[in-house]
Amino acid sequence: MQQREQFAEEIIKGYSFKGEAIRLGSAMLNGEVVTGAAVYAPLATLNRHGLISGATGTGKTKTLQVLAEAMSNASIPVLLMDIKGDLSGLAAPGNPHPKIDERAGKLGIGFSPTAYPVELLSLSAEPGVRLRATVTEFGPVLLSKVLSLNSTQEGILAMLFKYCDDNDIPLLDLEDLRRTLQWAANEGKAELKDEYGALSPASVGTIMRKVIELQQQGADNIFGEPSFEVDDLMRIAEDGRGIISILRVTDIQDKPKLFSTFMLQLLAELYATMPEAGDVDRPKLVLLIDEAHLVFSNANAVLLTQLETIIKLIRSKGVGIFFVTQNPVDIAPAVLGQLGMKIQHSLRAFTAADRKAIKQTAENYPLSNWYKTEDIITGMGTGEALITLLNEKGIPTPLAATMLCPPQSRMDILSPQEIDTLVRKSVLAPKYNRTIDSKSAHEILSEKIEAAKAAEPETKERRAKEEKSVIEETGDNTIVRSMLRTAGNMLVRSLLGSLGVSGKRRR
Repeated sequence: MQQREQFAEEIIKGYSFKGEAIRLGSAMLNGEVVTGAAVYAPLATLNRHGLISGATGTGKTKTLQVLAEAMSNASIPVLLMDIKGDLSGLAAPGNPHPKIDERAGKLGIGFSPTAYPVELLSLSAEPGVRLRATVTEFGPVLLSKVLSLNSTQEGILAMLFKYCDDNDIPLLDLEDLRRTLQWAANEGKAELKDEYGALSPASVGTIMRKVIELQQQGADNIFGEPSFEVDDLMRIAEDGRGIISILRVTDIQDKPKLFSTFMLQLLAELYATMPEAGDVDRPKLVLLIDEAHLVFSNANAVLLTQLETIIKLIRSKGVGIFFVTQNPVDIAPAVLGQLGMKIQHSLRAFTAADRKAIKQTAENYPLSNWYKTEDIITGMGTGEALITLLNEKGIPTPLAATMLCPPQSRMDILSPQEIDTLVRKSVLAPKYNRTIDSKSAHEILSEKIEAAKAAEPETKERRAKEEKSVIEETGDNTIVRSMLRTAGNMLVRSLLGSLGVSGKRRR
């Protein structure tokens, strides 16, 4: 009994904060919930980012759901990246179940089925508010990183962006960029050389191929107008709860480059748009990225560096980012080191490689007098996790094996009819689910190309006339005619002499 009291005292002290906090669950010792040992997370440190990891079926998605609900209740807007399509249930009240009642009883909390204010977003033809951005908004630097361009190719892309900017030629979608590249390699080569410097057709061709590769992954869906305004992610519902925006990307699971491209652009846009916030009582926005390995698995070194930089800096804007993945080793080490909250569900040790990964994972957590981390990581049940986070002074809290609170919303997906109803009620859908076909680079440069082709026959005819007039003027000049006759006679004599024929008659 004394041991449990000492444990409870340590947990209460470690997880008590001056400011507002959200309840995550209760700490466990020897597999049992310890009364009074509640585990909280302070709102003030949620912008220090976080990690939710664990094997399939251990409850990561439900933990993500609990976090989203708690933040919404605290008037914090949330953006969820729903890769598997199983988070839409946040918009509907949960269904009572004996296991939920049992868990709520152990934690000393009530279960109140609750629907949350949800906005469904989409990058494709999936039902939801369309998210798009223009090529110009991406900019040459970010687009070069996405396309993995070398320094020469990056310079060419920057030159073309500069030309379009100077000449009021909008770059809205990838077709605009392709037309600009085609024009630059052919009709526009001379014009660009005079004003901005010469470019290599081979390098332009390489950029073109990489743009086509991006298009083949479906990137045309995320470029164009109207572009999404990040302010629409930070809305509060009429009842004071933060709106949970769910980006359903179930149809791009096999297109990791497209997903990482969008993620990087969104983070860059948030960083560029939002003002400095400094130390905040609560974050202005929290992003929860499910299946986060898709962001990192196909990202090159340059993209990872860019991502690391943004994650380091964006917390000063009041934005928190949580990555959800099966194993912490899925996250790049430089990014993993920036994640202040860690929620580790159980891992499975089926192979030697698994055991090595578990040992490496255990080393990322603070030492504990109550747990042997390697053992407990493999022994926790569904809905249980090891938790450590940063307190208000930035100091890691004691490691706590925690039974997590159950979600109050539905732990299942919405039906197609429910999704359609939700989208119809959206205040953002009329704003973004329309097509704007503005005059842009494709049309403007096509007109220039057609004008150049139309002028080409006239130019050839004029040159022919100029050449003809020169010959005619030359023929009318008697002195020139005499010189031409003399030169012609000399040429004939020289030719005959080389053939052994005399130019004089024999008598």
